[in-house]
Amino acid sequence: MRTGRPKEENAKRKTITIRLTEDLYKRIVEYAAEHKLSKTDVALQSLEKFLSKKE
Repeated sequence: MRTGRPKEENAKRKTITIRLTEDLYKRIVEYAAEHKLSKTDVALQSLEKFLSKKE
């Protein structure tokens, strides 16, 4: 029997690593704290919004 987190239908399976300036990192941390989000949630929501813009 396996233990651990149950498999989700929409499981996140990909990871990317990015380098940030100190200023941008601080802004993300502050925004996350003010809105009770994780840094990952801030990044994901920002990317979704950016990529959904129609030009």
